[in-house]
Amino acid sequence: MYHCHLHFYCLSHRQELPDAVRAIPPLEHFTHTVSQSSQPDKALAAQADVILADLRELDGPEAAALLASEKKAEAALILLTEQAQIHALEPCLDTAADLWILPMSSGELSFRLRRLQTLVKDRADAWQINHFLEATINSTPNLIWYKDKNGIHEKVNDSFCETVGKTKEQVQGRGHAYIWDVEQDDPACIESERIVMTEKRTCVAEETVQTGEGVRLLTTYKSPLYDLDGSVMGTVGVGIDITQERAYEQEIVQKNRTLEALFTTMDCGIMCHSMDGSRILSINRAALEILGYASQEEMFAEGFQMVAASVVDEDKDKLRASICSLERAGESAGVEYRVQHKDGRLIHVMGNIKVVEENGELFYQRFLLDCTAQKQREEVEHEEAKRRQMALIQALSLDYSLVCFFDLDTGEGYPLRVADGGRRKLDEIFSGPVTLEGSMEQYIEGYVCPEDQEDLRQAASREWITRELEEKGLCYVNYRTDFGGKMEYYQMKVVPAGSWEEQRGVVLGLRSVDEETRSEMEKKSLLEDALLQANRASKAKSVFLSNM
Repeated sequence: MYHCHLHFYCLSHRQELPDAVRAIPPLEHFTHTVSQSSQPDKALAAQADVILADLRELDGPEAAALLASEKKAEAALILLTEQAQIHALEPCLDTAADLWILPMSSGELSFRLRRLQTLVKDRADAWQINHFLEATINSTPNLIWYKDKNGIHEKVNDSFCETVGKTKEQVQGRGHAYIWDVEQDDPACIESERIVMTEKRTCVAEETVQTGEGVRLLTTYKSPLYDLDGSVMGTVGVGIDITQERAYEQEIVQKNRTLEALFTTMDCGIMCHSMDGSRILSINRAALEILGYASQEEMFAEGFQMVAASVVDEDKDKLRASICSLERAGESAGVEYRVQHKDGRLIHVMGNIKVVEENGELFYQRFLLDCTAQKQREEVEHEEAKRRQMALIQALSLDYSLVCFFDLDTGEGYPLRVADGGRRKLDEIFSGPVTLEGSMEQYIEGYVCPEDQEDLRQAASREWITRELEEKGLCYVNYRTDFGGKMEYYQMKVVPAGSWEEQRGVVLGLRSVDEETRSEMEKKSLLEDALLQANRASKAKSVFLSNM
């Protein structure tokens, strides 16, 4: 993954050395740059990653000292010299990475250069592996540590240091007692590491440690580390802080206990039985009363097998399927069903089933709540709402030739009354499932006077009806029809059906208002004629008096 660019600096009066370096191909992940000079060059020495210094025609000790002082700390200095010069170079050898004795054949030179490449690559590979390790262990919130066989911490991650409140320099090379600020090493910790090294396997355990933030609970995973010869040289440990998770578990358990106690005080039936339903582990009096039995023995005698015999036949399969769908500890489900008592009473039950594990055994824990009174209230309220709606429809049907129900959310509906005597053939338009916009559009196009079509089309839209009902509680509009050349006055009226909050249903009616409209118009015409005659008489009287 990494990429490394190597700068070779060749110090030599001869061309063979730089030519040999340029001839070797770079290894994977590497590229090369080769520079050369015949005299020591401080700038080139400072830039180089590898310095190859042929000292045969130079002042060897002086050149070697200069190169050692100018090179980068991690740069490799290779000294090439004759056997006779070695004694003079001894003071400089500690600064060199290697010493090559000249003269050497071109084959040996190539071999040494390739071996140098391999050593550089091994160092780069080792750096990459260490970088991977550091990035991995320091990016996790879990604690990670490496110990030798005596329990001394050789390496730890950042989370470990944050937890103990010490730096890596303070931790590495120290034992458990100093790091965790306790008087002696933890015997449980020592024993778990002994088992890991002796049995050469990973061990999982829970350990409690004292930190600056208080007592913490850790789930630890400890595994053996092996030496070059295959023997165990220490352990690696990973600690996952589960303090908060365990607190959540305890809180949930406490809340469940509180909830169960609440059910008990509410006369809630409680029953526990085996997973196959063959054994009842416990049942309270409330549960027996809800199911219609005087005793547990009586319930078993009538054939209890997961489901009591008193459960109505139509609900038995549903209840059994709901129970059997739960298989693992903690799973739960709710279900409603009915129970028929021997005296004929029908009991509505709100049930809750949960799989519970205790001492390694799974069983069903069931709660039974009698909700018959609530169901009866709901049925009464439903029937009352239905009665009010039917009364409303009946009232509209008395003098309306067409009455339809529509759902304003979908626009779909159905006719309740079509009684036009077949004159306008409304039964052809409003028959079976109908739609507000579609059916009313057919009616408008076929029977409404052109001058009133647009007004009625707008009044029959779901948007206009919704707005009018929310503001006024009802809506109506008058219009004129044209059938066979005869004009008649009609009215469309819309009222809500049932509870507006639960369902946006409406009842729409069409009725003739021709007689009353014409009567009103006739009365208005007579009144206008009387006023006109009165005005004429008053004017005549004025003229007569003025001529006297």
